[in-house]
Amino acid sequence: MNLRGVPHSRNSANFQFYRLATTQATSFTEPNSTLLRPPQPLDENAAAPEVDAYLRADVKAMGSMLGRIISTTTTSTTSNTFDSVERLRLLAKEWRENGKDDGTFAQMAEYAASLSNEEIQSVARAFTHFLALANTAEAHHRTRKNRTYMASKSLEEVPLALMDKRDSCGGVIPELLQRGGENAVRPSDVYESLCSQQVELVLTAHPTEVNKRTILQKKKTVLELLSKADEIRAGGRDKSYEASLLLQDLECQISSLWQSDEVARAKPSPQEEARRGMLVLESVLWEALPEFLEKLSYTMQRELGGEEYALPLTACPIKFSSWMGGDRDGNPNVTPDVTREVVWRNRVQSAELIIKEVHALIDELTVLNCTDAFRAVVGNSDEAREPYRYFLRQIRHKLEHTRKWADSYLDDSEPTISATQDDVYMNKQQLLDDLIMVYDSLVETNNGNMTKGRLTHLIRNVASFGVTLCALDVRQESTRHTEALDAITRHLGIGSYAEWDETTRISWLSQEMTSKRPLLRYGDWNDASELFSSTVVDTLETFAMIAECQEESLGAYVISQATTPSDVMAVSLLQRNAGVSQPLRVVPLFETLDDLNGATKTMETLYSTAAYVGSLVNRKQEIMIGYSDSAKDAGRLAASWAQYETQEALAAQAKKYQIDLTFFHGKGGTVGRGGNPSTFNAILSHAPDTINGNFRVTEQGEMIYQNFGHKERAERTLDIYTAAVLAEKQLERPAPTENQRALMNKLSQISCDAYRQIVRGDDRFVPYFRSATPELELSSLNIGSRPAKRKASGGVESLRAIPWIFAWTQTRLNLPTWLGVGQAIDELLSSEEYAEDLRKMYKEWDSFRTTIDLVEMVLAKSEPDVAKHYEDVLVSDPLAKELGSEIRNVHLNTERAVLELAGHETLGENNELLARVLKVRNPYVDCLNVLQAETLKRLRSVPDDEGTSERKKLLNDALLTTITGIANGMGNT
Repeated sequence: MNLRGVPHSRNSANFQFYRLATTQATSFTEPNSTLLRPPQPLDENAAAPEVDAYLRADVKAMGSMLGRIISTTTTSTTSNTFDSVERLRLLAKEWRENGKDDGTFAQMAEYAASLSNEEIQSVARAFTHFLALANTAEAHHRTRKNRTYMASKSLEEVPLALMDKRDSCGGVIPELLQRGGENAVRPSDVYESLCSQQVELVLTAHPTEVNKRTILQKKKTVLELLSKADEIRAGGRDKSYEASLLLQDLECQISSLWQSDEVARAKPSPQEEARRGMLVLESVLWEALPEFLEKLSYTMQRELGGEEYALPLTACPIKFSSWMGGDRDGNPNVTPDVTREVVWRNRVQSAELIIKEVHALIDELTVLNCTDAFRAVVGNSDEAREPYRYFLRQIRHKLEHTRKWADSYLDDSEPTISATQDDVYMNKQQLLDDLIMVYDSLVETNNGNMTKGRLTHLIRNVASFGVTLCALDVRQESTRHTEALDAITRHLGIGSYAEWDETTRISWLSQEMTSKRPLLRYGDWNDASELFSSTVVDTLETFAMIAECQEESLGAYVISQATTPSDVMAVSLLQRNAGVSQPLRVVPLFETLDDLNGATKTMETLYSTAAYVGSLVNRKQEIMIGYSDSAKDAGRLAASWAQYETQEALAAQAKKYQIDLTFFHGKGGTVGRGGNPSTFNAILSHAPDTINGNFRVTEQGEMIYQNFGHKERAERTLDIYTAAVLAEKQLERPAPTENQRALMNKLSQISCDAYRQIVRGDDRFVPYFRSATPELELSSLNIGSRPAKRKASGGVESLRAIPWIFAWTQTRLNLPTWLGVGQAIDELLSSEEYAEDLRKMYKEWDSFRTTIDLVEMVLAKSEPDVAKHYEDVLVSDPLAKELGSEIRNVHLNTERAVLELAGHETLGENNELLARVLKVRNPYVDCLNVLQAETLKRLRSVPDDEGTSERKKLLNDALLTTITGIANGMGNT
C-alpha cells in the first residue's frame, strides 16, 4: 500500500526504518478478504487453521477497513493521522522487541510531543477504535468457540443444550451425580437446589463504562455482522453478492464509528444512566434469559431423569435489580423525584415489552378447544369463540391501561387515570395467574406443543422481571439518617439524637419502632426550616417517596458507611415513620477494614434487640460486603482475608440466631475492586456455607456490556452464575486449617501495614498520586452522574474506590491490586518457620491460590516503565519522583515474590491466552499512554483563566479518548 510520508521534522532520523517497516502488512493494512475466507494455519502441516486464527483474521480485516477509512476521511488538520498511527505503533512494537530500551521509548515520546492538539486527538481516536474493534472481535470469538464446541457435540444421541464444561450447568450436574460415597448427590438434591436457588444481579451505573450508548449499539451491530461473516466463510461464499453486501455493511459501521462523536458532551443524568442500563434488559436479556432457562430445563431433564425434573415455569434462578436512579450515596443528583421517575419508567417499559409478546400470542393461539374451567372464565359469546385470543385481548387491554397509568405519573404527579386491581397489573402474580390459566388449558387439551416458545418464554420473563422490569434499590450513607433523626428529636424537644451515645440511641429507636404513632407527619419539616436543612428534607422526602411506590418497584435499602447498630435501626424507624406499608429490606454495607472487623459485634446487638428482629420479614437479613472500599482502605490481600473471615463469622452468627442470611457482594469488574474474570472460580472461592443457594452481586459499569451485551454472551454468563451457585451448595469444600488461618493473619497484617505505610503514612504519596495519574482530571470528564468524591474536600480517603482504581489502571501501574502483597509474601518466604507452609497453602487452598493468581495476572498486565514515563512528564516535585522510584522497586520485588511462591519463571506463564492477548494489545496501549501523558502535560499548562477555551475543550476530548482506549485495552484490570 502506498503511504504518504510523515512530515520531515518528525521522521528524519529514522526515515529509512519507517519507510521499510510500513510497507509490510500491519493490522491497519491487511487485506480485508481474510474476513470471508478460512485463514491460513500457522502450522503449514496442519489440516485446518487453529480456532484462534479466525480471531486474528477478523481483527486484521477490521483493522484494514479502519486504516482505509482513516486514510480517506481525515481533515486538513489531521491529514497525517494514518502515517502517525503507523509511526507510533511500529516504535512501540520495536520498543518491546528490543527489551524495552529507553532510546526507542524516548522516540515515541518525542514524536507524540511533536503532534498538534488536533493530531493527538485524531491519532488517539485511531488506536482507541482499533482496540474497541479488537474487543468486539474477541467477544465474537468467545461465542464462535462455544458454537464450535457445541457443534462437535451435536452428533450425540441426546444433544446438549448447555456445554458439558466445568463451569456450565451441562457439566456441573453430571459431575455432581457421578460422586459416590459420602459425597453422593441425588437427582432430587440437584433439582431442589436449582428450583430454589437464586442469583440476583444488581446493575449499577459506575463511570467505568466510558462508551456512549450509541457507540455500544454500533458495536453490537458489528458483532452481528461478524456472525454472518462466519456463515459465509463456512459456506465458501466469499465471492457471493451476499458477501459483498456484508463487507459493505461492516465498512459502513466502522466508518460510522470513526466519524461519530464518541465523547460525552455533558454528564449523564441519573435518568439517562438508568435508561442505558435498562437497554441491556430490553434488547438482550428479555430474549436471552428465557432461552437460557429453557436450555437449563432441558438439561435438567436430560441429566436427572425425565420430564418430572423440568424447571418449573415460575422458578426464578436468575433475577435482576438496579441501583441506577436509586443510589444517592454522595450523589446529590439523585433526588426523590429522580427515583420516582425511574421507577415509573421501568413499569412503562415492562408493560411495553409484555404487550408485544401478548400481541404476537393473539395471532398465534387461534385454537378453539379449551377446558371447561377456561370456558367458564371467557364465557360463550361469539366474541369468545376463539377463547385464547379473546382472553389474551383482555390481558392486552389491561396491560395497555397499566402502561397509560404508569406513564401518567411521568407527566403528572397526580394522574387522573384510575388504578385498581381490576384495571391494572399491580404485581407479577396477577399477570402470571392469567398467563398460567392459558398455559394449563392448552396442556390439558393436549395442545402442550403450542405452549412451547413464546408463551413459555413470556411466563418465565414475567416470573423473573415482573411488571417492573427490575426492582430498584435505594442507597444512602448512614450520616444522612443520623442528621434526619437529630432534626426530628430536636423538633420534638427531647434532645439531640446526634449527641446521644449508642446505648441511648438503641433504647429510643427500639421504643419508637414498636410505637404506633408517627414521630413526624408529612410536611411538618416545611414549618421548621431552622431545624430541617435541605439535606434532611431530601432524606425525609426519600422515605415519603418509598411509601408512595407501588409494590415490587423497590428492593432493598442499602446503608453505606454503616458502623453501628443504630445506623441500621434508624432506617427501619424512618420507614415506619413514613408509613411504608411493605418496608424495604434494610441492608448494612460494611466497607472499610474496621467496618468488616466490627460487623459481627454490630449484628450481635441487632439480633439481640427484640424490636429489630421483630421488624425482619420471615427473619430474613441481608448484609452487603464492600470489596472496593475495603481494598482501598487496607490493600487487596488484607481486605480479601477480612471479607472471607467476616462472612464466615456472620454466617455462623445468623445460624445461631436462626436468621436467614443473604450476603450482597459489592464487587466491581476490576481485580482491585473484588472482581475476577473467572466468575465460576470466584464464587467457589467464597467461604463455605456463606452462599447456600443465594448470591446477590453487583454488575458494574463496563461489565454490564461485557457480560450481557449480546445474546449468546448473556446466556453463557447466566449459565456460569447458575452452575457456580449450584456447585458451591452441593460440593464439600474444606474450611481453612488453623495453620492456614494463622498464615493468613500474618500475611494480612504485614500487607496492610506495608500498604498503609505508603498510601496513608507517606506525605509524598498524595502529591505523587495527583500528579502522576489523571485522577484530578477524571472528575471533570462526563463519564458518570456521580461526583468522584463523597465530599468535595478531603484526600485519598474521601475518593471513591472507582476513580482510585481507574486512575492507576490508566498509568498501567495498577498499584491498589498488588501493593503490600509482595512485602508479605517475601517476609514469609524468607522465614524458615513459614516458607514451606506458605508454599503448601498456595498449592492446597483454592481461595488463597485464586487471590495470588489474580495478583499475578495484574502484574503481568502492568507496565512500570510506562508509569515512569508519566512521572518523567508530569511530576515536578523531586520528593514525589523519589517515591515513584521506590514504588516501582516494590513492584519489581512483588513480581519476584509472586513468581517464587507460584513456582513460575515468568508472569502469567500458565495463561497462554493472556500472553497472546497482551502481545497483540500492548503496542497499541503503549501508544495511547504516551499520547495521554502528553495530553495531560498540555492540559495542566493551560492557565486557569482560559476557562472552556477551544484548546482546553480539544485537549479534554483527547484525554477522554485516551482514557477510553486504555480502558478498552486493559480490560479486567
